[in-house]
Amino acid sequence: MTTALYLPEENIDMIAATSVLQQQAADIRTRTINWASYMQSQMISQEDYQSISALDKSRAAYLTQNSTQVVKTLLNLVSHLSKDSTIQYILVLVDDLLQEDRSRVDLFHETSGKLKQCVWGPFLNLLNRQDGFIVNMSSRILAKFACWGHETMPKADLNFYLQFLKDQLATNSTSYLQEMAAMAKRAQTIIVHTPMQQGKDHHGKDNHHQYSPSVAQQLQQQHDRANESYRDVGSYSFDQQKDGKYVIPNNEYIQSVARCLQMMLRVDDYRFAFVSVDGISTLIRILSTRVNFQVQYQLIFCLWVLTFNPLLAAKMNKFSVIPILADILSDCAKEKVTRIILAVFRNLIEKPEDTSVAKDHCIAMVQCKVLKQLSILEQRRFDDEDITADVEYLSEKLQNSVQDLSSFDEYATEVRSGRLEWSPVHKSAKFWRENAQRLNEKNYELLRILVHLLETSTDAIILSVACFDIGEYVRHYPRGKHVLEQLGGKQIVMQHLGHEDPNVRYEALLAVQKLMVHNWEYLGKQLEKENENQKQGAAPISGKA
Repeated sequence: MTTALYLPEENIDMIAATSVLQQQAADIRTRTINWASYMQSQMISQEDYQSISALDKSRAAYLTQNSTQVVKTLLNLVSHLSKDSTIQYILVLVDDLLQEDRSRVDLFHETSGKLKQCVWGPFLNLLNRQDGFIVNMSSRILAKFACWGHETMPKADLNFYLQFLKDQLATNSTSYLQEMAAMAKRAQTIIVHTPMQQGKDHHGKDNHHQYSPSVAQQLQQQHDRANESYRDVGSYSFDQQKDGKYVIPNNEYIQSVARCLQMMLRVDDYRFAFVSVDGISTLIRILSTRVNFQVQYQLIFCLWVLTFNPLLAAKMNKFSVIPILADILSDCAKEKVTRIILAVFRNLIEKPEDTSVAKDHCIAMVQCKVLKQLSILEQRRFDDEDITADVEYLSEKLQNSVQDLSSFDEYATEVRSGRLEWSPVHKSAKFWRENAQRLNEKNYELLRILVHLLETSTDAIILSVACFDIGEYVRHYPRGKHVLEQLGGKQIVMQHLGHEDPNVRYEALLAVQKLMVHNWEYLGKQLEKENENQKQGAAPISGKA
């Protein structure tokens, strides 16, 4: 099995990332399970009863002498019992045993092999349960089985498990965003009218609302929570009370899910499997939304470990990793998030084996204003030496790429990023005269992207620039109209003639005019040739516009 990547802060990070699960586990450990009743009802065997009872009384001593029996009993119990509270207790026990000593993962693998039992099956089955703790603790145990032992997870089980993690991330992040939206809405609607002490009365023009101190305080608290981007590690909010106990929101498990993925992707054997279930797109989609800094850190950590594989590092920016991380870097207030983003950027330059790919990544970072952020970071003092080293490395590489940057490189990077703006290159007539035909390279890659942006983007500036560029391409490349029609671009440009934004309408109209003028110029030249041929007595030349 490929060696996993471990970091010094691993244990600290694990506790921070699974704080909700840990709190619940602490309560579950205090339970007393009536194993005798299970034996009397013949739900467990005498052998398993004696083993689990002895384990409860003296774990260390019994485990040392009866390790095989302990594993056998735990697998039997987790496979055949169904009561939620009992399954929760068994899962906490299994997780504690693994956390105490990683080598016990191999003990589980070896014992299940001797017994011809599947160590994966019982825990994979529990992922379908309704209880959130059971699902997430089973997931945590599966990650340890997959990463801490000498046996890798079988391919079919691996794909199922990674798909589960991906879906849980997406579901939990959606839940988180919905909760934030609901909280923001509540913050806006909690308004209590009291007699006016300032301004005019309700018949006057300047009607200012007053809030009672208690309600104003509640409003401010909820507003702060609704708009909070970054929460401290290990902190979580409880919005409701039930029977005097706090209710934990379901979305808090997103940190536990992300933690499992952090573990899995440190193992190179599992990385391509995650990519195959469209995992990178899911990470990017979640990072493009407003999630707390701990989740940001964990998901960017996942991207970081993926970039240690040279092939994946080379393909990473096809998922718009650089633009998304550049945005987060410009906004983030947490040093750990800054550090992990810089580490990703460094890998994207260092790890690809093709130097042209590394160059493209440098240009993409320049295009996304990373150099500006690096100059800001250079003015700050960091306790972490890695941050300082990465800032120096990236600044040097990006500065060098700027010196070597041609206008077409700059343009191509901007188009590939999907973030078009009115940069000087677009308005340069010289640029289009020299480079319009280069939009045909790589099977019309850049032209296809422009057409795709016209079809999918909702940003008025992007649409305006795309229309302008397509018009310039057609204007300067003789066969541009034909190529554009083949790609379906002409019809899409014309659709924007009715766009709600006047700038988009204007640029779309200019692009259509260039299409038509190009057509007229071609026809005029054809007529001139026909007249010349007729004067010389030659046969007329026919052609399509």
